[in-house]
Amino acid sequence: MFQATRRRLALWYTAVTAVLLLLFASGFYLYVRTTLVERVDDTLDHVVEIVERSLVIEPDTAGDHLFATARASSSPLRVNVEASFRDNARAVEDDHIDLEWFGPDGQLLWSTFTDLQPVPLHVNPAGETVQVGVDTFFRQITERVQADGQVLGYLRVSHPWFEVTKPSRRLILDLALGTSLMVGAVAAIGWLLSGIAMAPVRDSYQQLKQFTADASHELRNPIAVIQTNAQVALSDPDPDVEIQQQQFQVIERLTRRLGRLVDDLLFLARQESGLIALTPASLSLEGLLEEVVEEQQVMAAERQIALRVELPGDGSGKHRSGTKHLPMAPTASSTILGDPGQLTRLFTNLISNAVQYTPDGGTVTVTVKPAKQQGQPGVQVTVQDTGIGMDEKAIAHAFDRFYRADPSRLRSGDQGTGLGLAIAKVIVDTHRGHIHLDSQPGQGTTVTVVLPQGGLGG
Repeated sequence: MFQATRRRLALWYTAVTAVLLLLFASGFYLYVRTTLVERVDDTLDHVVEIVERSLVIEPDTAGDHLFATARASSSPLRVNVEASFRDNARAVEDDHIDLEWFGPDGQLLWSTFTDLQPVPLHVNPAGETVQVGVDTFFRQITERVQADGQVLGYLRVSHPWFEVTKPSRRLILDLALGTSLMVGAVAAIGWLLSGIAMAPVRDSYQQLKQFTADASHELRNPIAVIQTNAQVALSDPDPDVEIQQQQFQVIERLTRRLGRLVDDLLFLARQESGLIALTPASLSLEGLLEEVVEEQQVMAAERQIALRVELPGDGSGKHRSGTKHLPMAPTASSTILGDPGQLTRLFTNLISNAVQYTPDGGTVTVTVKPAKQQGQPGVQVTVQDTGIGMDEKAIAHAFDRFYRADPSRLRSGDQGTGLGLAIAKVIVDTHRGHIHLDSQPGQGTTVTVVLPQGGLGG
């Protein structure tokens, strides 16, 4: 599918570029050819002016056949052909220009052509292209010469047409070759660019396929277990209340898990589609973390896990156990602008993950301190556990959806959805912050979150 789309994109890109190049080449060819014709016509006009000024005009008294006599009631005039064209013949020959002189009656009297069939006289001072031989063409201008109202004759100036056709033909070949090479280059570039353009689409499609497969897998297992337990409970003719209670407890636990999974999927979908309306407010991360720690305290106490929160200037850290304690006093350095609901979800995911992946008797330390985010003041929250850690391969995929580095580390019944860190990254990105994970096997894991104090408005 993607290869076919890529081919179509490259083909359309090449076709459009080829049409544009063809239009450009045609316009350029017509411009050059018109310019060449205009230059030839200008040259012929200039020669006509020079020859007309050099004509020797005198009274017609001899009646010699070499002279063109004027038919008029006034004193007849004539053009001395020998005197007029003797000096012009060599000059025009050097410029590849031929001259012809016709009498008033249209009879050819003098010409520089030697072996070409004469072309009938046709007065055209604007210039025209005529065929003299089988493959010989000339550009000609024919001018009527008059003096004192008398027609003395006709001057025709010819220029070889090959001086227009030869460069025009050469230009056509050059343009054809250049256009072909350009179309080929554009086709190759179009193929490359279409591949680059399709890469994000292909990656998104692959992610969607993987996401769909993972979601289907995550939903299939609990649904199958729920269905099995429900069928067993309904099919027992002599139900044991205790066994049925256990089965319904399993159903209730799996239903909660499905609810969390659907809730996480819905959150990610809405967040990426921009459907979640953010409600930014000024809040203290210390107070927010206090609430999250309180919620996670029961699970930490059950497993003898020490949950520590270190505040700015508190080097020893405050140990949170099952006893009551006073709330943390908010400080200006930990106040940010953010969505309280999303930030609560962010740190709940991080701290609950740390507790779940920490062996019994371990320690989870939450540290809050001022930091810099892109040169602006911010707050850094670090969640560090003493679990078995992760290798580099697992770290590279830690924020992927449904990824679990080692599910065997979880206690029975604590298996999550595999979306906790993915949701955390989405929330941090929404708040224009930064999240980073450091871990080494056997030495625990540290998740660092830096949020700008400007938050959503920064």
